[in-house]
Amino acid sequence: MPAPLKFVATTPQLPAQADAVIIGGGIVGVFAAYYLARRGLTVALVEKGRIGAEQSSRNWGWCRQQNRDARELPMATKSLDLWESFAAETGEDTGFRRCGLFYLSNSDEELAGWARWRDFARTAGVTTHMLDSVEATERGRATGKPWKGGVFSPTDGTADPASAAPAVAAAALKLGGTVHQSCAARGIETEGGRVCGVVTEHGTIRTKIAVLAGGAWASSFCHQLGIRFPQASIRSSILSVSPGATGLPDALHTTAVSVTRRSDGGYTLAISGGGRVDLTPQQLRFAPQFLPMFVRRWRSLAPGGLQGIRSGHETLARWRLDAPTPMERMRILDPAIDKQTIRTTHLRALELLPALKNTKIAATWAGYVDSTPDGVPGIGEIATVPGFVLAAGFSGHGFGIGPGAGHLIADIVTGDEPIVDPRPYHPDRFLTSAWGKVADF
Repeated sequence: MPAPLKFVATTPQLPAQADAVIIGGGIVGVFAAYYLARRGLTVALVEKGRIGAEQSSRNWGWCRQQNRDARELPMATKSLDLWESFAAETGEDTGFRRCGLFYLSNSDEELAGWARWRDFARTAGVTTHMLDSVEATERGRATGKPWKGGVFSPTDGTADPASAAPAVAAAALKLGGTVHQSCAARGIETEGGRVCGVVTEHGTIRTKIAVLAGGAWASSFCHQLGIRFPQASIRSSILSVSPGATGLPDALHTTAVSVTRRSDGGYTLAISGGGRVDLTPQQLRFAPQFLPMFVRRWRSLAPGGLQGIRSGHETLARWRLDAPTPMERMRILDPAIDKQTIRTTHLRALELLPALKNTKIAATWAGYVDSTPDGVPGIGEIATVPGFVLAAGFSGHGFGIGPGAGHLIADIVTGDEPIVDPRPYHPDRFLTSAWGKVADF
């Protein structure tokens, strides 16, 4: 079952040219289009399926600083401000609110890790509160259980995955941008080695700037251009329940299960970090670079099946620009759920929060989380193809930092002062080492 998603109108006619073409209508792509359009550029956004239909509508909706990688924290902080200012600037509703994020644990090791992050966060001006046993148990009274401790990050929040990307696309349209759904980008044309056009299934758009925000499809698209971008997708299964539970935190994380209040009063339920690794040619190609990540996460990841091969998003095949591509055969990645994960998630949630017994399962869905070896996105212009800007591999963090990523992309394209230091994100880092490393605090 697809995740809930609001509708966005499609611009009827493909433009002959644009200052910039955004490939991919997820949260990063739409924010890039919005911020470029705000600066007066003519922007065309092309999406093979629907705006926000893949991972941008299949996530929890968390917009957090808490427990971010040191390299991502500045962008996460900026993004929270941008989520707020976007609503004020446009009148569009993404469902964003700073409700605070709440973490509970009975693990001394986990609590010690959170405390170390708290100490690091202070140096970056981020407020996060460690809770002792009494405070955690009181704030977590909806569980009816005692807790050793927890964390509360009051300035973090959530947005609505069903409406956020469509709302931003609507804002870009108001600024004169164009949005083209069911319009797959097949490839890039170059002149003198530089980007000069984006070839789509409905025609070519002449442009000097192409931004690839293609999510799980990005690596195979890069492969067509001779660009090596290591990426692996994890199939994640989550569910939502109907309204009916009261007295629950807006956003709660525990090792067993995480729970997020939805805009309709229901809740999204998920197990953090869990997922299936579906076999694909691309998985095999980049296996050496992802081995450290798989070793770190072996308890939460499990072998998958052949869905990834059938979906075609991680192919190593070359495709033609004058014939249908895998993107046209698979408009929207909508993989089958892992039924055991759904059952386990639901049972854990009912055990954690008894009030959820007053609800029913409303929807279940799965999505492919596009990951890099070090868990940090690749954002930057590719030196071998001037004018081609990559923004992918957000590793399950892209929704929350979508505004900051979109703003940074616009800064790179226009040459403005970057909102954050772009160097930690540049894809060139994957050329120097096959071993991913999480940044130290």
